[in-house]
Amino acid sequence: MFRDLTRKKQQLSPETCTELLKTLPRGVLSVIGDEGYPYATPMNHYFCEEDGCIYFHCGRKGHRLDALRACDKVSFCVYDEGFRREGEWSLNIRSVVVFGRMEIIDDPAEVARLVTPLCHKFTDDEDYIQKELKSSVKATLLLKLTPEHICGKLVNEA
Repeated sequence: MFRDLTRKKQQLSPETCTELLKTLPRGVLSVIGDEGYPYATPMNHYFCEEDGCIYFHCGRKGHRLDALRACDKVSFCVYDEGFRREGEWSLNIRSVVVFGRMEIIDDPAEVARLVTPLCHKFTDDEDYIQKELKSSVKATLLLKLTPEHICGKLVNEA
């Protein structure tokens, strides 16, 4: 169902893909939007090693949610800042694309439980995290991406 990479030598290992999903702070989530046009937005995320799913937080209305309610198929792409090999001008970039199905979670307890590790990805300020959870959890939904296919590659921009 999902295509193989054309340039197999550039393919990243599953372990590297997981590490990038765990450590990179944000990526681009793409949904099937209005009139079948792709709708892509940058989003921060949390990769949960326990269940292998990727979690996002969002508000309770908007284009993205309308699109997800119409079709739960999505793709999510993360990519690193790249590196240069000594003596070369071109940038080498590692990227991961995840294809899967998105579930909308609106249970406040579940939202709070899973948004907390997302917050820890950006800050260790417990007071701030607890304040945000207390003030925002009722206005927040959680999106759960269950991967069906994950692929990563290293690309040289030359």
